[in-house]
Amino acid sequence: MASAAPDRVDTMTTTRPFTPDSVIDLIGRTALIRLRAFGQDTPGVELYAKAEFQNPGGSVKDRAAMSILREAERSGRLHKGVTILDATSGNTGIAYAMIAAAFGYRIKLCMPANVTPERTRTLKAFGAELVLTDPMEGTDGAIREARRLFAGDPQRYYYADQYNNDANWRAHYEGTGPEIIEQTEGRITHFVAAIGTSGTIMGTGRYLKERNRAVQIVAAEPEDAFHGLEGLKHMASSIVPGIYHENELDLKLGIGTDDAYNMVYRLGREEGLIVGQSCGAAHVAALSIARKLTQGTIVVIFPDFGDRYLSTNLWLGWQKLP
Repeated sequence: MASAAPDRVDTMTTTRPFTPDSVIDLIGRTALIRLRAFGQDTPGVELYAKAEFQNPGGSVKDRAAMSILREAERSGRLHKGVTILDATSGNTGIAYAMIAAAFGYRIKLCMPANVTPERTRTLKAFGAELVLTDPMEGTDGAIREARRLFAGDPQRYYYADQYNNDANWRAHYEGTGPEIIEQTEGRITHFVAAIGTSGTIMGTGRYLKERNRAVQIVAAEPEDAFHGLEGLKHMASSIVPGIYHENELDLKLGIGTDDAYNMVYRLGREEGLIVGQSCGAAHVAALSIARKLTQGTIVVIFPDFGDRYLSTNLWLGWQKLP
């Protein structure tokens, strides 16, 4: 099985260079990385990370943002006379802003004031207008502010509404799911993803289930409402996204903040991957599944790289490790 996306490998190794028309042509076709650390000695169990940090905007959210904006253009709701508006914890906002900059759209983003400086600086570099909301309200506060702005002047904005936009999950039904089937040669038995908007797990899960009903769809969420896992939702205490349907999951696991953080540190030291806390949470869930198997192929989504979190509390505890 190839460890990288075949199309991307082909264009890099043939004599004809890959010449994208725009940055969005770089979105998707991310690699699967075999994870061999953490004492996974069972020969019949394979564990892979889908390296979504390879997307040009640095996260899995590039897929959803591209799908949402393309659909809005096709429908006529997005044009140069309006401003793109949405709520974000950072990564979708960066994806929107990257695409908006490439195609000449104005963009305004509502986000909690405590998102990482790396994210706010990146957004400003792309030219996005930021509306910072109460950090104690998390992404729910940003959602409420975006709704308020849109209600006050609906002609001014295209409200992307990633939490309730079907183009979000369709990006993964049409892209992430088929890529995983191809890359694992159909051998996947378990798919694991952390949940924020839930678009990744809903769209990918639906595609995988259509191909093989036996594939288990496993969600990782913060174990309680008072957590430090930026971008993730504890569904019982949050505004539940309209695209989220819990009945489509086979299992949902609550992950502690400290466990997710410690997994991030270990992934850096033992796999050579500096990733974000949502990756840590998802990998904790994936390992809990792997330990119970004697045979299987697990694919876990690694949504983003860790360079957007180096200034945060995530990295205050790493010195404690032996």
